[in-house]
Amino acid sequence: MLEQVGSLVGSPWIYAVVALSVLLDVFLPVLPSGVLVITAATAAAAGTATDVPDILALTLCAATASVLGDLVAYRLAWRGGPRLDRAISRSRRLTLAQERLGAALARGGGALVVLARFAPAGRSVVSLGAGAARRRARDFLPWSALAGLTWAVYSVALGYFGAQLLGATWVAAGVSVGALFAAGAGAAYLMRREPRTS
Repeated sequence: MLEQVGSLVGSPWIYAVVALSVLLDVFLPVLPSGVLVITAATAAAAGTATDVPDILALTLCAATASVLGDLVAYRLAWRGGPRLDRAISRSRRLTLAQERLGAALARGGGALVVLARFAPAGRSVVSLGAGAARRRARDFLPWSALAGLTWAVYSVALGYFGAQLLGATWVAAGVSVGALFAAGAGAAYLMRREPRTS
């Protein structure tokens, strides 16, 4: 059955589908963009270079779409005005994330941006929070680029090397997706931890 999915993801349209899914999952975190990237990489491991997605192109496509999605969310939140500010202030989670992100970026560090890319809905919270707090783009976007590239490399590597080690089967895809979810759970746990006071 993975071969049939491989034939679907083996067309040039897979790049557009991956890009659209990754771009939009900043607004709709329920989109399975990570699962799609892993499935395409697993299919790539199963076939030849001529009839499946190129691993490098798939990685660059996912990373670029991730950064563009972050940028769109950041700009929309930047221009959101008082209505968005009120919506954020009603959510304790968004308010806390906005404060922590502001503190992390003010210290010159953006590891939180990278970590958030792996956490469920973390990318949305951080991108919208950075825009709503009117953080400078030069402070946020380099970290967003690093986050998008790290996530894309990790997701593609999971699918590709999982298929190399376990064969291009649903088991390999399932193990790879499980590893992606485990990374997301770990990132969510680290993001929820209270920062240590000095």
